[in-house]
Amino acid sequence: MKKRKALVITTAILALAGCSTFEAGPVGNRAVPEPAKAVEVDRYLGRWYELARYEAGFQKDCEGVTADYSLTAPGRIKVINTCLQGSLQGKSKQANGKAKVVEGSQNAKLRVSFFGPFYGDYWVLDHAEDYSWSIVGEPSGRYLWLLHRQPYPGAATLNRMKARAAELGYDVGLLRITQQPAS
Repeated sequence: MKKRKALVITTAILALAGCSTFEAGPVGNRAVPEPAKAVEVDRYLGRWYELARYEAGFQKDCEGVTADYSLTAPGRIKVINTCLQGSLQGKSKQANGKAKVVEGSQNAKLRVSFFGPFYGDYWVLDHAEDYSWSIVGEPSGRYLWLLHRQPYPGAATLNRMKARAAELGYDVGLLRITQQPAS
């Protein structure tokens, strides 16, 4: 039991240490771009389908990924992330979190928590004027998500989103395409 407790504590310490480092990520040594435009929170709410992402341990082997955002209070957002583990036929897993808008960010920067008092950055780096797509990252450059309101918006749309992410300085060769179930 003591070994297990020590392992849990060590894992938590290492996870926190990883959250606090800001080493250069896939955008290289250049700074991660600031969000391109303001976000109207009410228009950003709702369901998003993940089209592509930088692979991260907490999303390992996830397919059919969706993110649902709903307002709980001014500047406070409920977050429900869902994935199908391993394949489109895999078991559905859900992570419930909360987010708060960063003051002075024109609603384009959020602090999101899925684990108690520990928050991570979530920056809406760019989005379509009609809120049909969104490119999301954070200051370290280690994470990147391409989101859309439809699970299959077409290759041309995905290619335009990848091109925009490349303009922002991201290595789009590192993107992992997310499979979505047929509608």
